[in-house]
Amino acid sequence: MLTFICYPKCSTCQKAQALLDRLEAQYEIRDIKTNNPTYVELKAWFSLSGLPVKKFFNTSGILYKSLNLKEKIPSMSEEECLELLATDGMLVKRPLLIDEHRVLVGFNADEWESVVLAK
Repeated sequence: MLTFICYPKCSTCQKAQALLDRLEAQYEIRDIKTNNPTYVELKAWFSLSGLPVKKFFNTSGILYKSLNLKEKIPSMSEEECLELLATDGMLVKRPLLIDEHRVLVGFNADEWESVVLAK
């Protein structure tokens, strides 16, 4: 089963969900604002993703900008970044598509379709 983590008001998340529905994907939906990812979840997703931890930050978000994270993240450890991400779901880049083998961060229609069709 896929887990689709999104912010329902986000237009990119809405496009991602439309793709999942069009492909008749079986998925569980989770609102990132009301059900914030935990540190343990983020650490596991980070490991599965193969991405640098900075790719998990929602760099266009108001909170990211207000905390001046562009300047702070380069000097933070992976652990510090994951701990910070766990404090507020709005810091996390979305949408995320998660299965037992991989984590996709952000929406790329071709990439998402290939994961869904492989299921």
